[in-house]
Amino acid sequence: MERFSDLLRSFDLDKFGSGNHKISFEQMMALKKENKAMVVDVRTKQEYECVKLKFAVNIPTDEIPDRIHEIPMDQTVVLFCSSATRATIVYAYLLLMGYGDVKILNHTLGEVAEYFKPGYVQKNYTNLVDNR
Repeated sequence: MERFSDLLRSFDLDKFGSGNHKISFEQMMALKKENKAMVVDVRTKQEYECVKLKFAVNIPTDEIPDRIHEIPMDQTVVLFCSSATRATIVYAYLLLMGYGDVKILNHTLGEVAEYFKPGYVQKNYTNLVDNR
């Protein structure tokens, strides 16, 4: 619990005011293109089945502790859910588990959908939908 208390103490205005815990869609996809990021969709399996994001690996929030070995420590980990609530919880958990570069995608599901227009996808993302 002391580690969690220390983490909470670090979540001050400087931490969240800087925005360093967030990442934009464009920044995330640039890191993916360079194989420097893993995007983790922490929505439930049911939510994922409704709207699959092929650039992300679906590991629901409640499965994170049992599947943490699937998340690399040597890459930026970008977390995504429908509204950032669960992503924020997993963000804190991964920091406690020793992950150094963890980000929360700074877009809602609706905002992410705006990026998937044919020309934009063809130009930027056709090679990034392989689930890794």
